[in-house]
Amino acid sequence: MTQDEMVRLEGVTKVYRTDSVETHALRGIDLVIHAGEFTAIAGPSGSGKTTLLNIIGGLDTPTSGRVIVAGRDLTQMSPSELADFRLHTLGFVFQSYNLIEVLSAYENTEFVLLLQGVPKEERRRRAMAILEEVGLAGFANRRPTQLSGGQQQRVAVARAIVAQPQLVLADEPTANLDSETATRLMKLMLELNRTYGVTFLFSTHDPLVMRMARRLIELRDGKVVSDRTVESSTA
Repeated sequence: MTQDEMVRLEGVTKVYRTDSVETHALRGIDLVIHAGEFTAIAGPSGSGKTTLLNIIGGLDTPTSGRVIVAGRDLTQMSPSELADFRLHTLGFVFQSYNLIEVLSAYENTEFVLLLQGVPKEERRRRAMAILEEVGLAGFANRRPTQLSGGQQQRVAVARAIVAQPQLVLADEPTANLDSETATRLMKLMLELNRTYGVTFLFSTHDPLVMRMARRLIELRDGKVVSDRTVESSTA
């Protein structure tokens, strides 16, 4: 793995077995994602997008193959090592937001820093700065139920990047958003990518995300069928 490689997958397969039925979600994936990339993984439902993202994020384990992220081989790590790795290296944005409903936008944003043991004043400075960056400084004390879907997703993005992770994994981040809100969210993430150099990797079937990505990887039936650099659009 070279210094600028953020992700390297070697022969990654994933087979789900239920009641003696085998489902091949991934079939021998070889893939390299470089540091600083803004990449979309596209494909129809059932193509393996979410499974691939979950394996890269250490949320699922491959049936075979190697998964190397930020220089660490995830397939050789214990569950506790994986949890610590996710906490300090990765950020996650889920289509269902996954915010903690009893916490405010500020408390949701600072939560990762709290788990990392960052001192209170430093947590507050960083959380408020990133909430301002995503346009939600005036909503810091509101709980998720008091926010729109687009605002909740921006809180989720703030939470994902507040600890300055090396890699952000976003699973269908625009799925529940109208086109205008989705465009604003993607522009925000693109700006964060440019400003902080954070590597972004999306799973999507949204044409907007595919247009704005700088690299597009297409999956079908658990295999990479296309991998190309694209002219990104912010329109």
